[in-house]
Parts: sequence; C-alpha cells; structure tokens
Amino acid sequence: MLRSDRHARILEHVAAQGSADVTQLSRLLGVSQATVRRDLRQLSDQRLLERTHGGAVLGGLSIEVPLQHRIDQRSPQKQAIAQAAAGLVPAGAVVGLTGGSTTTEVARLLADRGPVTIVTNAVNIAAALVLRPTVTLIVVGGTARSESYELVGPIAEKTLADHHTDIAFLGVDGISAVHGCTTHDQLEAATDRAFAGHSSRTVVVADHTKIGRATFARICPTAGVHTLVTDAGAPRGELDAIAADGVRVTVV
Repeated sequence: MLRSDRHARILEHVAAQGSADVTQLSRLLGVSQATVRRDLRQLSDQRLLERTHGGAVLGGLSIEVPLQHRIDQRSPQKQAIAQAAAGLVPAGAVVGLTGGSTTTEVARLLADRGPVTIVTNAVNIAAALVLRPTVTLIVVGGTARSESYELVGPIAEKTLADHHTDIAFLGVDGISAVHGCTTHDQLEAATDRAFAGHSSRTVVVADHTKIGRATFARICPTAGVHTLVTDAGAPRGELDAIAADGVRVTVV
C-alpha cells in the first residue's frame, strides 16, 4: 500500500471512530507498527490529527480529510455509489457537481458516457473534464478552498442563482436525520446549499462513514434531499430515519 493510501485510510478511520491505536491501525493497513508510528508522526506534523501515547485522536470535534488524501482512494464502495448515482442522470441532462472524492468519480463516469452539461465549483473536476469533447463545462467562480479544491462564497452563489440544473450531486461530510447534511466550512455549506436550491433534484452521494455523522456547518435538512446513495456499511437505523423524512435511499 502506498504511503498516500495509508494516510487516507488512517485519516478516514480516525475521523469515523474518533481515535485509533497503533496495533489496530497496523492490522487495518497490513503494515508494521513502526510504519504506523511514522505515518502518525507525519500526519500530526500536518496538524491533521493529534498523537497520543499508543495511537491518535481527533484534533477537535472532527477533522476534514484534505481531498489530496482522498482523491486517489477509489474504494469499491465509492465506485459503486458513483455508478448508481450516474445511472440517475438522463441523457443530455444539465448536472451540478460539488467537490469530493465520490462526486469526482461521478464526473468521470458521466464524461465517459456523454453528452452532458456539467456545472461545477470543483477545480479538480473542471481540470479533468475541460478537454472532454462530450462535456459542456461550466465552472462556478469563487474563493478557492485548498482542502476540497472547491470555489466557494458569494461569487459562486451568484453564479449558481443564474443557472438551473436538472440534477445536483452533493458531496457531504455528514448526513443524519437530526442534523441534515453538513460540512466543515460555512462558505462551502452556503455554496452547496445554492447547488441544491437551484436544481430540480438533489442527490447526496456519501459512503457509510458519513451516515449518522454531523460536522460544523449545515447545508440543508434531509427533507431538502431527494435521493441518498450510500453503501451497505451504513447503519440501518439511521437510513430508516432519513427515509422517514421523504428521502429515497439507495444502498449499493
């Protein structure tokens, strides 16, 4: 396993569980405890987690795993979620895409299928699609967030207010029946809310680690979501509660 892949697995595990010890991570990653300690030291130096005696914990209420640690981790669950999500898009649709590792995979699939019009605030998605002949690409401007490669803020929101999409895919950091869809950054939450507010249909793509989780900034209540696509690792009780709010839940 590459170091970048190990770091992504460690960050996602600690974000989901709240803490982890060296022995646990060694078994999870299939590497020596010495390698895990070295990885934890590097991640701590980047202030992505806080080391403890024998392991690591979250540095605050929750951590945002930077996209560069997630983008190459194309797990089978995320690929399956993206495949199901792309299947919801009719031919010739206008599609909104926020940033995130799973939405990036959706973008790849839609570009391969084409023709499609994509409206996005994610600079990594825009860079991947700009030369695709079957994609009409509209990039939303704004202030760049290095953590998510997204353009956010008033400029992005104004641009989105002047456009309408048939379907918008939101990448979130958490979704629960109680707290709705949430993310780590206030500006990003407002921009995501604009994507949802100017689309005929809003679809949240989120793997099981995001289900039942709440982070700092609220995007919208679950009642504002038409469909949630997730994987079989998601807690059944939470999915039932989300479905009770009128959300169509698809489990892959």
